[in-house]
Amino acid sequence: MAVQELGTGQAPSASPAHEAGRLARARRRGRCKGSAVVASGPVNDATLTLTEAAERAGVSPSTLRRWASSGVIPKVKGTKSEGWTASAAAHARVVARLRDRGHSLEEIRQATKEGRLAYGFVEDMFPDSQGTRTLDDAAEATGLEPALIERFWTSLGLPAQGLENLTDDDIQALQYAASVLASGFPLVAFLQLGRVYGQALARIADAEVRLFHIYVHEPLIREGLPGLQMAEEMENLARDLLPLTSPLMDFVHQRFLQHYIEQDVVGHMEIEMDPDTDLGRVRVAIAFCDLAGYTRYTEEEGEEEAVSMVERFVESVTDTLPDDARVIKTIGDEVMIVGQDVQALTDWAVGYQLLFTERPEPRIGIHYGATLYRDGDYFGREVNLASRIVARARGGEVLVSDAVVERVAESEHLVFQGVGQVKLKGFNESIQLCRAQMPDGR
Repeated sequence: MAVQELGTGQAPSASPAHEAGRLARARRRGRCKGSAVVASGPVNDATLTLTEAAERAGVSPSTLRRWASSGVIPKVKGTKSEGWTASAAAHARVVARLRDRGHSLEEIRQATKEGRLAYGFVEDMFPDSQGTRTLDDAAEATGLEPALIERFWTSLGLPAQGLENLTDDDIQALQYAASVLASGFPLVAFLQLGRVYGQALARIADAEVRLFHIYVHEPLIREGLPGLQMAEEMENLARDLLPLTSPLMDFVHQRFLQHYIEQDVVGHMEIEMDPDTDLGRVRVAIAFCDLAGYTRYTEEEGEEEAVSMVERFVESVTDTLPDDARVIKTIGDEVMIVGQDVQALTDWAVGYQLLFTERPEPRIGIHYGATLYRDGDYFGREVNLASRIVARARGGEVLVSDAVVERVAESEHLVFQGVGQVKLKGFNESIQLCRAQMPDGR
């Protein structure tokens, strides 16, 4: 094993958001001086009437006219009954929500002037989300039962009420779903896949919005740009970036899909086939690792440094895992890992502890057993057991269950030291735990 110290990454510079925002805008402005032009996607240029804009905002036309006249809706004259843009209607919808939460028009006007509501104008780039097609139309177009369409739709995390205002794009997506089922793919697996898609893409979209806000929107606010100029800066940058997101995600998806197909082929050769195991259960090695004393570290060093520490910790775990292991999820400073090769995962855990040089120290617990696989995650007694094992470990320690010891051969760089029978929280019976370590005790 090549030795390379982990966790020695430096903390980010004092104002990364400020510098990143300036760089992004400089790149965009520099295109007119010879740099490459990024093609933008389709733009929603349609204009709306006052009545249509009011319907989108959920207020009366008279209210919308009054807001525009008082300067709450920029770029729009209150007397106009035509020529409202989708971005203006989106901004009005934000104003309506803020009014419902008790904010005064003066507060909203000031926030608009300062650019704090500039996101409303970015919505102009998206296609109209309000369609005229119904659930019955979707059933007729796809050949699927309305109840099944609703079940799939909600598995994606989308609201059921949206099925009465479907767009042509929505119908097309549902036709894709019907084609998947028509090919013979099992419904139970398809619904799980829908939930995985929905949860993963919702997290991606949330990260995109929040990171854009932190590294672009907030620096613009700090620079004191006028509200309308700020909105234009954000819209121009977003217009360049949006068409690139889908190709990038498709590229990453294809690469990971290829990787996991290869791993699955190997796994079918090595996995223990138990005829008594229910469909949907798989035998895997489960590891949990977290930072011992992280709560105290947060109190002593502050939240910013603590979060930075977790980022370095998770990155170092992800970058060093064996090929067949992967991070399933992170919760705070805790990382859940699953792999099929319990020997490789245990070797990694011991080596990782030796190479991690920061404080607080990691602690790792490993177990092996049959788990229930659902929606891209692993559940069941064996997972709970692994999470309890790590809770008994000390910083810098790797604790494993007897199920791991039975399947892992000791070697010149790995031995097990018995800890004894341990009663774990929530379990009736004690289990034998061992400390995995180098022969010299490290």
